[in-house]
Amino acid sequence: MPSDFESYSVTQIRRAEQLALAEGRELMPLAGKAAAEFIAARYPHPISILVMAGPGNNGGDALTAASLLRERGDEVVVLLPSGPGKLPPDAAAAWQAWSDKKGPVLTELPAHSAFDVVIDGLFGIGLNRPLSDSWQALVDQVNAWRLPVLALDVPSGIDADTGAALGRPVQARWTLSFIGMARGLDVPGAGRDAAGERYVDTLGVVIA
Repeated sequence: MPSDFESYSVTQIRRAEQLALAEGRELMPLAGKAAAEFIAARYPHPISILVMAGPGNNGGDALTAASLLRERGDEVVVLLPSGPGKLPPDAAAAWQAWSDKKGPVLTELPAHSAFDVVIDGLFGIGLNRPLSDSWQALVDQVNAWRLPVLALDVPSGIDADTGAALGRPVQARWTLSFIGMARGLDVPGAGRDAAGERYVDTLGVVIA
């Protein structure tokens, strides 16, 4: 990532996102495609992927990526710990697309990993309180596997504005931020440490 790459507050990123959506732009398909292409570029042959989808639009981005990677021929399993009932509309549509394809779904992690890569789409920039015990146990187990993790927007367990740890965060090999990189990944501390290599896909959205 270039050293002069700009970072933004959650408010700035959200505002740009809302303006783009108000213009009728569909961002989730673009984000999911960017995540899928990120994995495909690093793993040209089919692999086994665990996609962790949380209860918000970050989960929808992950679910969209899951469908595209499965179409590519990857063996993809979705972990949806909180179930589909509270997903916002776009994420619910991404879930329906995965369900229609009869994609495999877990509600809790298996005791042992049979995966090559994990996609972290649990919370993104929306987390502003410490991880609950159940979420923390999930993150701890994934970290214990020591697999390559692609975090979407920010590693789960990080405050996107401050970079503070909200518990023990996901330890990512790569973080792919959409629209703009959160400020919490650009300051020394837990956020930058957890993010690994940082990348940005603007999805064609300009932050004013």
